[in-house]
Amino acid sequence: MVSNIEVKKTVRRNYWFERLIALIVLLNFALVLFDLSYIPGRDFYLQVLPKITQVYDPIKGIKPHPETQNYLRIVNQLEEEVLQTGLKSDSVENLLDQLRLLSHQMIGDNPFDVANKSGTLAKIKHEVRLRTNQPSARAAFNTFWSQDYLSQRGWQSEISFFNTQIRPLIHSNYYRDIGRFGNFIDWFWLIDLPLIAIFALEFLARTYYISRRPDLNWLEAILKRWYDLFLLLPFWRWLRIIPLSIRLYQTQLLNLQPLRSQLNHDFAVNFAGEITEMVGIQVIDQLQNAIRKGDLTRWLLHPESRKPYIQVNGTNEVKAIATRLVNVSVYDVLPKIQPDLEAWIHHSLTSTLNQSPLYQQIQNLPGLGNLPQQLTEKLARDLSQSVSDQLAQAISDPVGGELTSRLITNFRDALETELRKTHNIQELQSLLIDMLEEIKINYVKGITDAGMEKVLAEAEHIHKIIYR
Repeated sequence: MVSNIEVKKTVRRNYWFERLIALIVLLNFALVLFDLSYIPGRDFYLQVLPKITQVYDPIKGIKPHPETQNYLRIVNQLEEEVLQTGLKSDSVENLLDQLRLLSHQMIGDNPFDVANKSGTLAKIKHEVRLRTNQPSARAAFNTFWSQDYLSQRGWQSEISFFNTQIRPLIHSNYYRDIGRFGNFIDWFWLIDLPLIAIFALEFLARTYYISRRPDLNWLEAILKRWYDLFLLLPFWRWLRIIPLSIRLYQTQLLNLQPLRSQLNHDFAVNFAGEITEMVGIQVIDQLQNAIRKGDLTRWLLHPESRKPYIQVNGTNEVKAIATRLVNVSVYDVLPKIQPDLEAWIHHSLTSTLNQSPLYQQIQNLPGLGNLPQQLTEKLARDLSQSVSDQLAQAISDPVGGELTSRLITNFRDALETELRKTHNIQELQSLLIDMLEEIKINYVKGITDAGMEKVLAEAEHIHKIIYR
């Protein structure tokens, strides 16, 4: 009893340890996603969570761009000078001259290009052109940073427009330090390294524990946990979604069963459909090739030539099939078609006798007009019955059986002789190949139209019945 309790406690501790590691992996992946999204989404973070940018900018090697920061610094000085001396002072005009010059430099140098933010500069120029109703960006900035324009439109409204619409765009520009290998500075690996170390230790301990099984070595244990290797890579960090999903599923923190079932279903449908098509097409192609080479004719008519070939029951199947077809025809088919056979014989006899002058004269004799008709009917009935009985007797009789076997052999030889003629071979081969081609096309079309959904649905239904 004590040992069972200890085992349960050990299992429970392992279960909570698994969950803890899974949550650490989740935290790490959240940091990875944030790091991957930081550069594209920095403008959003700058406006919504500016404190985050103050902390994370140094990690990505981001610094305020000196040219755009100087531009904003001159605007700040302009605001202070207007408050102290008014808009018409010489010091204000001097600052406006500097802003016009800096605007031209900003347009020409494009300091936003380093941060891949040329679109931001384009938006700034567009907004100023709309505000001043000028055709070019340079003329727009010349107009905007002029005493006449600011006086006419109102200093307060125009500086408010700049601070709300233009300043955030200019402030979002930045400069990134470049390392000695020509890449941008990125210190995220310092945050990621301790977590990678935890994952590495856990991976080594786990695989070592698994390798203690008698049927596994350490390499096989590592391969068994292949997905955890993505946690140790310092690049392609987004691939950590694979071990994260597996661990969350194994610790029941995430239910992936519906997704797993659907993926298995889709894979089975596509795989089974493609395999079925390939097998069917391959079989039909082999038959077409056999027909083209004449192998099929030799295989059917000369079983002794099938070497190497495995016989299942030591029987000549072609001869046995032919014998069986003859027996079925004589014992089962002929009795059923005897009325039709009798009518056919009667018609043939009547047609032949009608061409005889003697037969026509007998029909014209008084009292004998119906006699030829009656004789013809009796003769046709007797002949059809006789043919059926004689064939049945010939087959059941040993001599008749030998004659039947000889007939089949001679028929086969005669058929082969005729089939060896070039025009017959070419015509039959062409017809058979075309027929198989049609079968192949319609076979694949049938699989495509019906799909494997119905087959899998039936399989799932059968599994449910079995489980029940």
